Amino acid sequence: MLRKVRKKKRFFVVSDSSLEYKEIRRFEAKAIVSVLVVGIVLVILVLSGNSLLGDPLRLGYDILPQVISENQVLKQQIKNLTTEVRGTQQRLESLADRSNELRLMVDLPKIDADTREAAIGGSVAESRFGFLGGEAAELLTASQMLIEKLDREIKLQQASYAEVMKRYEFNKEFFAHLPAIKPVEGYYSVNGFGMRVHPVLRVWRMHEGIDIITDVGANVYATGDGNVRYAGRTQGGYGAVIEISHGYGYSSLYAHLSKTLVKPGQRVKRGELIAKTGRSGLVSGPHLHYEVRYKGRKQNPVDYFFDDVNAARYRAQLATTQKEG
Repeated sequence: MLRKVRKKKRFFVVSDSSLEYKEIRRFEAKAIVSVLVVGIVLVILVLSGNSLLGDPLRLGYDILPQVISENQVLKQQIKNLTTEVRGTQQRLESLADRSNELRLMVDLPKIDADTREAAIGGSVAESRFGFLGGEAAELLTASQMLIEKLDREIKLQQASYAEVMKRYEFNKEFFAHLPAIKPVEGYYSVNGFGMRVHPVLRVWRMHEGIDIITDVGANVYATGDGNVRYAGRTQGGYGAVIEISHGYGYSSLYAHLSKTLVKPGQRVKRGELIAKTGRSGLVSGPHLHYEVRYKGRKQNPVDYFFDDVNAARYRAQLATTQKEG
């Protein structure tokens, strides 16, 4: 059998004094160790010299204290900012209370504590600072959560105020159409609406409005904005009448007139002159019969009167407001 024999590498040196060959065992390992030792010594010398000479190689050893100091300042600034954000949150909570007052003023339900907490509380946000550790990560995560909660609070209040303004604009239009003033100056009974003995027929009948006693020819005014649905004489006991559709389910009727001053389809404003009182129809004396209906059902007009606001005063105040505006 043939066997391969691995030849070992041998290195020899010649001694000048004796002219002999000397074998150096494990030469490669010793050479590598020597190179490493020399390299480490050189690196130490370079780093030491670089530090002594003011970091000409830009290795950053001279800015380490500055970085540590800046980190401390930044941490303190984050703490201060978090405190300011908490103060802003408290002021926003005060605005939330004011928002609820405004909601009640425009006939909207309040945002209760449970609804508010559900809208702004939310789940714990995933931290974006997982690469940091210790106090820095805790500070930044707490600030992140507080700012996100504040952002949700702001959005909630923005939505609430937008809803308030929308309802306010609706109310302005709605209130202008509501039949809310006396149509004519005169006397009336607060018990005029309901069952009573008819003054002419002398039988019990439902009186679906109120009678305002006044002379023939007194001015009759529209009690709210709307469109004239009917103006003229009727075949029943009401005589000459005007009916106005105010929208939003409301309408008003003015009866026993001597003269109508508007036409069907005409647009009228609250406080606008529409007729003259009289005694047309089945009446015992001059007066205005006035009715208010909501979704077709007769209402007691007295419930809609502001007795301290008559038509003439209302028109004067409205003219002043429009002039100032």
